[in-house]
Amino acid sequence: MDRAALTSLLAEWGQPAYRARQAIEAQRSGADGWGEVSTLPAALRARLEESLPFWALTPDARVESRDGTVKWGLRGVDGAVVEAVLIAHAEGRRTVCVSSQVGCALGCKFCATGAMGPGRNLTASEIVDQVVLAGREAESQGARLTNVVFMGMGEPMQNLDAVLDACGTINHPEGIGISARRIAISTVGWVPGIATLAEHPLPVRLAISLHAADDATRTSLMPINTRYPIASLLAACRRYCDTTGRRVFIEYLLLDGVNDSTADARRLARLLRDGRFHVNLIEYNATGGAYTGSSYGRREVFMRALAELGLEASVRRSRGADVAAACGQLARSRT
Repeated sequence: MDRAALTSLLAEWGQPAYRARQAIEAQRSGADGWGEVSTLPAALRARLEESLPFWALTPDARVESRDGTVKWGLRGVDGAVVEAVLIAHAEGRRTVCVSSQVGCALGCKFCATGAMGPGRNLTASEIVDQVVLAGREAESQGARLTNVVFMGMGEPMQNLDAVLDACGTINHPEGIGISARRIAISTVGWVPGIATLAEHPLPVRLAISLHAADDATRTSLMPINTRYPIASLLAACRRYCDTTGRRVFIEYLLLDGVNDSTADARRLARLLRDGRFHVNLIEYNATGGAYTGSSYGRREVFMRALAELGLEASVRRSRGADVAAACGQLARSRT
């Protein structure tokens, strides 16, 4: 729900401030409309029903992968559709991957969202509703939502005011109460946003979608590299590290014959082996383009080359690909 609009309406109507908290708690606990918020007086519920949508994003479709990943199509009051994904981990932990825009203007060649082209920014309330929905789903599974990653549809740094506003609610004890260090904002390299994030008091994590260690390859994959080439991007990351004392997570999508050679690994290690970075190697998920993911053998050779030059790396396993819920596959709902 739009928490700011709700608070404003209640104040305008002379209602006590705690009514907003009651409504938010009811939504988190399973209410799906104003009529189900039994802690509010019936007359107030009826008035809210006429004045404010209960969900900023309404669940429009739900599909579950063979591996337990859950994906929703979510519809805004203007009809815009985005997707959000809940990923299961061991020990009852869950991560939600949230969207920050409808579509994306940056056009990365391996990404289904990039193929959509630009769309509007999501509001902070639309972002938070994705987390609320995921938290309810996790509880229904006897699990708990522990992590939030801004790795869904859109470029978070191009909607940073709303993203950081949402992060404040996600982190706040009276909001959702998730530790800021378990919130990650991923960017394809929007350098001004990195500088802003470095000065923000909330200690969220920063992830960079790098995907190549030389400008020619990266530009062929990610047009933003013509505006912010690797040297300027990594300089911004180092300033972020020095300002915050936090490492940056580097996302590297392994594409067969494109960026996965031993020479690529050595270039990457030379760029990043100063202790400020951790590399996540990502399995490619088909999006209908010309690319193929690297084989297990090529990935192992790549990792050994990184290790020989002192660069720490891990592999992020693909989840939810059978329902187009994996990294790079989110687009307008196809559930």
